[in-house]
Amino acid sequence: MGIKTENIIVNKTTQFSLDMIGYCDLLYSEKKFILANQLLKSSTSIGANVVEAQQAESPMDFLHKIKIAAKEANESLYWLNLCEKSIGYKFESRFLNSIEEIIAILSKIIITTKKRKLQ
Repeated sequence: MGIKTENIIVNKTTQFSLDMIGYCDLLYSEKKFILANQLLKSSTSIGANVVEAQQAESPMDFLHKIKIAAKEANESLYWLNLCEKSIGYKFESRFLNSIEEIIAILSKIIITTKKRKLQ
């Protein structure tokens, strides 16, 4: 077995997925089904695509999967913004902080990967 190094984006997206599963459970218990469904799908898809990218067949495949993760992250940001602004929704600002950090990391990965591809 090789030495596993820590992968920050995998760790952050996994923790974010776990946080969103818990938050969506709360939304479901409060009968906020539509937003809970949308948020659960987009937020857990971020990490799934990041993990898939780790086993990419090529740099282009890696970039494609990371771009999908970034799109899902932006969709999750949208749903979280709606939850934050909607009346009667419990919300924690740490969720926005987490997703904004993930979006920034994914953006940096995309930029770096594109630069390497062009060299």
